[in-house]
Amino acid sequence: MEDAVVEPSVNRRCLREPIPEIAQAARRLDAAVDAHLAGDRDRAAQFFVDANLPILRQWFESITRSNNPHLQFRPMLGTPTSASSEDSAIRVPDAVSRQAVLRRDGHHCRYCGIPVLRREIRIALHQLYPDAIPWGRRNIDQHAAFQVLCMHHDHLLPRVRGGTHAPENLVISCAACHFGRLNFTLDEVGLGPMGAREIVRSSWDGLERLLTI
Repeated sequence: MEDAVVEPSVNRRCLREPIPEIAQAARRLDAAVDAHLAGDRDRAAQFFVDANLPILRQWFESITRSNNPHLQFRPMLGTPTSASSEDSAIRVPDAVSRQAVLRRDGHHCRYCGIPVLRREIRIALHQLYPDAIPWGRRNIDQHAAFQVLCMHHDHLLPRVRGGTHAPENLVISCAACHFGRLNFTLDEVGLGPMGAREIVRSSWDGLERLLTI
């Protein structure tokens, strides 16, 4: 079925609202890590398999594909500015900035609010459960839940528009919100200001207990 085209809207919180199956998959991943820490690898593996829901990939790709129907935007305001050559040479924020942003925002996307987890957690779990958590080069060959819940540090003002790696220009983001906006500003895609958003707090720890227990 074709995705419905989103009408231009002022101050949306995200490009497309999360689907219920995302929370369902997160609960299964959480249960899988609990089972793993309890020594029940077979049960953990089954939870990981059950979390690999195809509908998650459909949701993700509807936001990130080239003809994204959810990317309705206002006319570009002014002329884009480029990041300085010095800043452009630094591809990602440093560890101190990343940690500061994670402490502030927690393990939830600041746009759509879904739970997220660090790449390091996914790598560790893939090594432990390579059959239950596939991770190939193509999207179709990757575990859908880990694909959707992958944590990113998103630049509020895109770097190609002059944004920096400073913590005040960074927010924790899921993969769909991170890749879906491209290089448009929040205002251009009708997303509301970040200061008006409450930070989601919950018991979700990004599965970090896997590496700390």
